Amino acid sequence: MNLNRSQLDEAVATGVLGAEEASRLWEFLVERAQDTPSFRATHVLYYLGGMIAIGAMTLFVTLGWERFGGWGLFSIAIAYGIAGLGLTEFLLNRRRLAIPAGIAAVFVVALVPLAVYGVQAGSGWWEDGRPYREYHTHIDWRWMSMEIATLVAGALLVARYRLPFLVLPVAVTLWYMSMDLTPFLFGEDDVNWDRRKMVSVVFGLFMVALAVAVDLYSRRDKDFAFWLYIFGVMAFWGGLSAMESDSEMAKVVYLCINLAMIAVGSLLARRVFAVFGALGAAGYLGHLAYEVFEDSLWFPFALTLIGGGVVYLGIVWQRHEATIGEQLRRRLPSALRDLVERRR
Repeated sequence: MNLNRSQLDEAVATGVLGAEEASRLWEFLVERAQDTPSFRATHVLYYLGGMIAIGAMTLFVTLGWERFGGWGLFSIAIAYGIAGLGLTEFLLNRRRLAIPAGIAAVFVVALVPLAVYGVQAGSGWWEDGRPYREYHTHIDWRWMSMEIATLVAGALLVARYRLPFLVLPVAVTLWYMSMDLTPFLFGEDDVNWDRRKMVSVVFGLFMVALAVAVDLYSRRDKDFAFWLYIFGVMAFWGGLSAMESDSEMAKVVYLCINLAMIAVGSLLARRVFAVFGALGAAGYLGHLAYEVFEDSLWFPFALTLIGGGVVYLGIVWQRHEATIGEQLRRRLPSALRDLVERRR
């Protein structure tokens, strides 16, 4: 629930709060909001500048950088990394600016693959001439060492600074690993797209389970699970949606999984489940409209009735939400029940 000053003024007008209490509460909320990411000018500038700097050392590294050689790239990454750590310490401990400190720390983690690549290139690991920039665009099992090093560095910095934004490079790296894991497990010459999709689904489920575990045991105001949910759902839903089947029953199962994702998103208050679940459900309805019932005159009318039924179900749910929700939560394990209560 979002609270604004006008709502506090209404509370004062109705006698729920005194004017002085409302003023002090608003000052407290404004102070707390300084470290909460939001769509305000200051935070937009923070993230824009940070993404430009991070992109410069990751996605936008040009082929010209190969002229530095492996050890040259390693030296650049180490120098930038030391500067980034110093900036993180300064911003967090001296200036108490958590958001820019988190961006600086993410910049450090983003340098780890470049540093590892530099050592490998300097040692003759990449004699086939594969440039570093392909780390972000090509699947190759040999990236696994860079990904493992990045995960270790990210975990260490998360433990050191306790900044949720640091989970972003960890989640992205796990997503990369979900793609590079298939040739690593099955051998480069024995990879097919069906296996890639299956590995993506399984790894996505693993990331979602990890996110739930982080949610359960991270009993703080900071949201450390956010990015794990994002990329876990992307890996799971992307692999699942890419699978092809001529069976209508399999497509119905796909619809049910997407509807279950919407329910899970509602239960955990995680919109990413609902967004991808809705996309999947819409895709299934498109399949029905353009393939199964292509020439049917009654399909749009039936779909309208179904939509009306869903709306009516929402009305019934709203009337009895408290009672139904309480009965459902009683059946959950205590840890998960506490999580649902906190997310509410």
